[in-house]
Amino acid sequence: MTSPLHISRTPRPFDPDLGAETLTRFPDLSSDRAALIAGTGGTSPYLKSVLEQEAVWLTEALDDPQGAVARVFADCRALSFDQLKPGLRQAKRRVAGLTALADLSGGWTLEQVTTALTDFGALAADVAAKAEIATLIRRKKLPGQTEDDIETAAGMVILAMGKMGAHELNYSSDIDLIVLFDETRYDPDDFYEARQGMVRATRNFCATLSDRTADGYVFRTDLRLRPDPAVTPVCLATEAAERYYESLGRTWERAAYIKARACAGDIAAGEAFLQTLTPFVWRRHLDFAAIQDAHDMRLRIRENKGTGGPITVPGHDMKLGRGGIREIEFFTQTRQLIAGGRDRDLRVRGTVPGLAALAAKGWIPQDVAEKLTNHYRAHRDVEHRIQMVHDAQTHRVPKSQDGMERVACLMDLDLVELQANLKDRLTEVHDLTEGFFAPDAAPEPQAAPVAFDTDIIARWPTYPALRSQRGAQIFERIKPELLSRLSRTAKPDEALMALDGFLAGLPAGVQLFSLFEANTQLIDLLVDIVGTSHALAGHLSRNASVFDAVIGGSFFDDWPGEQVLQAELSDALAAEGDYERQLDTARRWTKEWHFRVGVHHLRGLIDGATAGRQYSDLASAVIASILPIVTAQFEAKHGPAPGRGMAVLGMGSLGAERLNSTSDLDLIVIYDPQGVEMSDGKRPLSTRPYFARFTQALITALTAPMAQGRLYEVDMRLRPSGSQGPVATSWSSFTNYQQNEAWVWEHLALTRARAVAGDASLGADIEAFRQEVLISPRDRTKVLTDVTEMRARLAAAKHPTDIWDAKTGPGRMLDIELMAQTGSLLAGNPARDVHSGLDAAVAVGVLNVADAQTLKDTYDLCWSVQTAARLLSGQGIEVEKIGEGGGAFLCRSAGFDQLSELEAALADGYAQANAVITAALDTTTLDRGQA
Repeated sequence: MTSPLHISRTPRPFDPDLGAETLTRFPDLSSDRAALIAGTGGTSPYLKSVLEQEAVWLTEALDDPQGAVARVFADCRALSFDQLKPGLRQAKRRVAGLTALADLSGGWTLEQVTTALTDFGALAADVAAKAEIATLIRRKKLPGQTEDDIETAAGMVILAMGKMGAHELNYSSDIDLIVLFDETRYDPDDFYEARQGMVRATRNFCATLSDRTADGYVFRTDLRLRPDPAVTPVCLATEAAERYYESLGRTWERAAYIKARACAGDIAAGEAFLQTLTPFVWRRHLDFAAIQDAHDMRLRIRENKGTGGPITVPGHDMKLGRGGIREIEFFTQTRQLIAGGRDRDLRVRGTVPGLAALAAKGWIPQDVAEKLTNHYRAHRDVEHRIQMVHDAQTHRVPKSQDGMERVACLMDLDLVELQANLKDRLTEVHDLTEGFFAPDAAPEPQAAPVAFDTDIIARWPTYPALRSQRGAQIFERIKPELLSRLSRTAKPDEALMALDGFLAGLPAGVQLFSLFEANTQLIDLLVDIVGTSHALAGHLSRNASVFDAVIGGSFFDDWPGEQVLQAELSDALAAEGDYERQLDTARRWTKEWHFRVGVHHLRGLIDGATAGRQYSDLASAVIASILPIVTAQFEAKHGPAPGRGMAVLGMGSLGAERLNSTSDLDLIVIYDPQGVEMSDGKRPLSTRPYFARFTQALITALTAPMAQGRLYEVDMRLRPSGSQGPVATSWSSFTNYQQNEAWVWEHLALTRARAVAGDASLGADIEAFRQEVLISPRDRTKVLTDVTEMRARLAAAKHPTDIWDAKTGPGRMLDIELMAQTGSLLAGNPARDVHSGLDAAVAVGVLNVADAQTLKDTYDLCWSVQTAARLLSGQGIEVEKIGEGGGAFLCRSAGFDQLSELEAALADGYAQANAVITAALDTTTLDRGQA
């Protein structure tokens, strides 16, 4: 089915006589098509030549331009070796001529035009390269290769770069190619012979495309984007290219690979090579240092090409000049480099799709994306018209009146209208993009009203983060703003010391300082953190990349919940193919969310109780997401888990869904082999060692220090038989132990147990069994006696360090938790939280309502102090050392105005809670609730 060319506009005829001539030569042409051909030929000497040579073919092709292009492509595939040069040149004339008519008529969009030209470029490279490879194979110059290998070009990889890679080719573009070969297809002893053959084939196929003959040329080819082109051959082994990019690759090469595409030769090998470069192109952190690199490149281009002058339309370079195409491309690609490592949706090749993706993810405003897209398309149209005139590789608007008028005619515009339109567009592009690369200098910060200790500031250049010249230069630009904001804190000298500690612990500074320079609002957050929380500041100095999350757009949104977190992390892990990279991804992701909870708590957006729940959600999501990747890794060696596998139980604070910023994870692994005695895999294991080794693998996945640190510390001492028992417990052993051997304290621990990951049916069975154990009849006096003894042992083993140790000691957190667990056990109450346990103690008469409320109030106060203290210092606090910011946070978290008031409230709370618990556990007293 044909699709005739739709003509919505025709260029104004530069030579009015050509219209009549065209109608005379082709009387069957409709008037609009005749006018289109006449106007095109009259305005462009190049297209006039094409029309004269291909007039009959073109007039027929107008009835179905897409089909005509497809037939040209098929004819190219069938060309014999001796007809390759003339055949490809005729094909180029036809494709270029037909595309120009479709373009000028308004029948094809810019994307259809550039796609047709680009697809022909890829086809021409593929046909020419495979013809050379076929010749080498027939001459036995590629060892080990046969005619069957011609289809994959014997491992030759042709990567399209730049506009060719992004399907953005213009009428007179060079095609930028990088040519490699897959050395793994050759015996190592044949490597040099194979490389020699590939180099010869590359030179020959490039000559086939670019040599000028009587028929013209196909495409000028440019191979200079390959690694170190001054000293490397025109075709490299993929392994050599990988080594280069890993060790020497530069920012401009990363930007170039955004558009890279395997376009010809061995496509599969090309795509595999590009996949290996993912870590090089797409950095895992937000790469704001790329802004400076891109700006430096722009300045060098302007200097070398002489395109840095003011915007004057005649003679202006539409590609490299101010407000030109390259400005839009650099703006888009640099933004992609900044954030594409974290967001795969930004990894698109085209400029217009790139702008749309950046706007969709909030990296640029929607209206900016729309304006730049509109200007980009308009600029490309002008570029195309300029090149149509003489088939010249130029991007400059003509300086002469005649040249300008020809371009205006091809755009169906008046000359004055064209000039005004171009001036406005170039100016707006420059205004929209220049500020991103070279923002106007920020107003000089007012002189700080504080005289900072110059000795402290003087030692900063000796710190690791400031030893590199580039890091020091960026820091010098942000230092005035840093000091200005420090001077506005309550205690500037304290804040300076805290910042000094942060800088001293920072291993590198370029990326972080670039981040601050591009997002100065983060300086306030940094000052807030270093001036309040030494622990969070220390964490930042070791993990500065967590700042990336703050500008990701959702940092201050509502908490998403455990299920959403698990889905997000699972997707991130699934995107990584390597096990170690999955574990590092989990660590980086977890640290960012952990940092978010801490910042929200520090800034008063959430209270301690909410922070405790969020830390728990995070830990549960991590375990549930990590377990499947550990399972897949383990099963690859030893086969699927026998029976229905395992379930992971969260105990203690994790089970109760209340963690603080430094909590360990108390875990138990329970498995149910269902009678299966051995796994079925490459290296099968019997059931018990299978699950023991699997559990060790899971613990390692959670605790091992890696490039991104560790996830959590794990404590498994709450499993049956404690540290003396196996690390994984069978379902039958667990139930038998709990029913027949467990001590009261182990049943108390069971009141907080919760399945957090693993087989859902096993988890449900464990929960049903837990509730069954809890409602079992038990001797009330024995429970209270055992709890009293346990309490005494804890008191003897762990003494509170001071009044601020809200966790350990009589009447403090652990003591109240023990009372709540006792209430849950005696009442058979399945709820895991402290308040519910204390209510259960009231229900069975161990406490009265007033005493239970006293314990609840004291516990809530203890939790507020404990979570704040952990965030401030990572451990116990020394009030005299936490500074004014830390003291204010501690008071704010607990709801007090002064530390002295909080201290008095803690002392009073401990005493009251201790008295209540001591009385409740006195088995000589009659049941209070039954009086």
